[in-house]
Amino acid sequence: MLKANVNNKYDFVIEDNSEKDIDLIGLKQGLLHLIRKGRSYTAEVLKTNHEEKTFIIRVNGNRYTVQLKDKYDDLLKKLGMDTASSLKVKEMKAPMPGLVVDVRVKEGDVVKKGDALIVLQAMKMENILKSSADATIRKIHVEKENTIEKNQLLISFS
Repeated sequence: MLKANVNNKYDFVIEDNSEKDIDLIGLKQGLLHLIRKGRSYTAEVLKTNHEEKTFIIRVNGNRYTVQLKDKYDDLLKKLGMDTASSLKVKEMKAPMPGLVVDVRVKEGDVVKKGDALIVLQAMKMENILKSSADATIRKIHVEKENTIEKNQLLISFS
């Protein structure tokens, strides 16, 4: 069973094998054609976020944001574990030893999830360390050209 929320307005429950009356053909990557109850639809997947189980699709020219949840998501919610990813981030630690090539933020900056914070060179490769959540930079504990160790504190957030 899946639960689908469309555009933060409409909720649907999709039972296993409940839609046997759909003919579905994949035309190419991200583009589908389907027939349901005698009506024809063209669906295009515009964007996917597998981690959050969200999809932006266009069906016959109309754009929809779809969020899916399965029985495991419901179980995590019942156990109170669904909020783990939404907890406030307190700090960023080095995932590996290396050399700080660049610090792209300063104290007091407000960052969004996915923003580049630090460029770390490790094993002859540059790695961009990104923010895992929306936050404000409270303190930067390293500078450009610092050599750092694994798990060393890099940034504190407020």
